[in-house]
Amino acid sequence: MINIVLLEPEIPSNTGNIGRTCVATGSRLHLIEPLGFHLDERNLRRAGMDYWSDLDVIRYSNYDDFMRRNPGAAIVYATTKGRRLYTQVSYPEDCYIMFGKESAGIPEEILMEHPDACVRIPMAGDTRSLNLSNAVCVVLYEALRQQNFAGMQLEGELHHHRWDEV
Repeated sequence: MINIVLLEPEIPSNTGNIGRTCVATGSRLHLIEPLGFHLDERNLRRAGMDYWSDLDVIRYSNYDDFMRRNPGAAIVYATTKGRRLYTQVSYPEDCYIMFGKESAGIPEEILMEHPDACVRIPMAGDTRSLNLSNAVCVVLYEALRQQNFAGMQLEGELHHHRWDEV
């Protein structure tokens, strides 16, 4: 199972969207406090739609609590400051992919402790960053692709027709 880690997320709708993505991909969501919202906020629930009750989510009081409770975790740090592209690393089956808060990302002190585990999504020009929920999707689906989308539904079904009619 892939683990998505949000370090001090600030915007409830982003976290709601990410929670929905985690349910759709069979991923676990880890939330590291402080959060910039309450988990019962309407925007969070609306963005997560009716999937929030199916979400596998774990909360931590701070980064040290997360590290203490996940010893030896294979963590990839998604950051605009990374030296390698997100496509240039391998994502083990039980990896943790960490994303920082919307306004500041992952603190540089943490990044400096793990320089080879920091990855970035390429962007044009002076773009500062992607929306957090979009960045999670980009990196998460690369990890899933590397694992051949194990356990995921790979073919879609039409509602009113059959593909063999084409």
